[in-house]
Amino acid sequence: MMIARFVLSILIVAAIVSGSEFSDTRDAKVEKILKKLNKPALKSIKSPDGDIIDCVHMNNHPIYDHPLFKNYTIQMKPSSYPKGKNNESSDREKKQSVVTQLWTVNGECPKNSIPIRRTRRKEILRTEYMQRYDKKNPNIINHPKASTSNSIHEYAQIQAKGKFHGAHADINVWKPFVQTPKEFSLAQMWVMAGPFSEVNSVEAGWQVYQDRYGDDNPRYFIFWTADGYHSGCYNLDCQGFVPVSHKFALGAAVSNVSTFDGQQYHISTTIWKDPNSGNWWLKFGDEFVGYWPSILFNHLKDGATEIQWGGEIINFKDGALHTTTRMGSGHFAEAGYQKASYFKDLEIIDERDIHSSPKEGYSYMTQESCYNIRSGYAKVWGVYFYYGGPGRNQNCQ
Repeated sequence: MMIARFVLSILIVAAIVSGSEFSDTRDAKVEKILKKLNKPALKSIKSPDGDIIDCVHMNNHPIYDHPLFKNYTIQMKPSSYPKGKNNESSDREKKQSVVTQLWTVNGECPKNSIPIRRTRRKEILRTEYMQRYDKKNPNIINHPKASTSNSIHEYAQIQAKGKFHGAHADINVWKPFVQTPKEFSLAQMWVMAGPFSEVNSVEAGWQVYQDRYGDDNPRYFIFWTADGYHSGCYNLDCQGFVPVSHKFALGAAVSNVSTFDGQQYHISTTIWKDPNSGNWWLKFGDEFVGYWPSILFNHLKDGATEIQWGGEIINFKDGALHTTTRMGSGHFAEAGYQKASYFKDLEIIDERDIHSSPKEGYSYMTQESCYNIRSGYAKVWGVYFYYGGPGRNQNCQ
C-alpha cells in the first residue's frame, strides 16, 4: 500500500512538472511571437474600443522581416493614379458619409512612422495563431477556402472578367450580426488573376470577425494569397503588404456605421497596378494606405483577369441548420436605400490605366434565399448594387 502511494505521488509530481514545463514553453513561444509582431513604438495611442495603436518608425517596418526584403527600398507613394474620374457624389454627401478610423480621435502618428494595431497575448493564444507559428514557414496562414469545402462560404457578388489594372467601389458599412465567433461577415473587393488552384488575389474592405479581432466591430482589412488560398495573409499578420500611411492602421475599427432608415457611411476603395513598379496599390478614401509588391505574385504581375465586388459569410451550419449570420445590413437587396447594404461607383481600371464603368458583369449568389443581390445604374451612383440578407429564414434552412 505504501509503495502504491509512493508511486502515485511520483506520478502526480511528474505530471505537475510536465504541465509546468509545457506552460513555460508555451509562454516563451507566445512572448517570442509578440516580440516579432509588436515593433518598438515611437508612441502608442489607445483607441476608444480598447485597441492599442503603435506608431512604428519606418526603419522598423515589418516588411524587413521578410527574407526577400532585407535591403528593400520602400515605395513611399505611387508613381501615378489612374486617369479618369470616379462618379462624384455631392460635397455634402461625401462629408457626411465617408468613414474614418476610431483610434484617430485620440491622436495621430508622426509622419516618419506607420500605425500598427498591437497584437495581444489573448489573440496569439487562439488556435489559429499558435498553429500558424508552429509551422516552418511563418509567412503563411491557412485560409478556410483551401482547408475546407467551399460550401461553408456563401457569396452575393458582381463579377467581371477581362484584362484589368485595378478596380474601385464605394463600400457601404454596417455592423451585421454574426452567430458565432468563428464565423465572419464581410464586404470587399477582389482583384484576381490565374486559375483558382493557384489564383493570385488582393482583397480589401471591411469585416466583422470576432475570432480574429476579439469583438464584433466592423474593421478595415486586407487579405492576399499567391497560391489559390492554400496560404495567404490578413492585414500585417505576415510580411507582404507594405503600409506607408501614417494615418491608417489595418485591422482597426471603423468609426461610423450605417443605421437602418438613418445615416449611411461608405469606404471609398481603389486597388490598382502601378505602371512603373508593378506594385498593387491600395487607397482608402483619399489615403494611399500602401501596396502589395509585385514580386509576391506570378499571375498578377501581368495584370488582373477578374474583379469581384460583394459580400461573403462563413456558414458552419451549427446544429445542422443554416447560420443566422447576416450579410451587409441583414436585409435583402429589394429593401433598397437605408435598409439594404450597397456598393456604388463600381469601376474597372483598364490596361491603359483609365477608370471606366464595367462593360460586362454578372451576379453570383450562393443561395439566393439566404443572401441576394440586385444591380442597377444611376447618374450620381454610376453602376451600383444592393445585396445581403438575414441568413436562416423560412426559405433558407
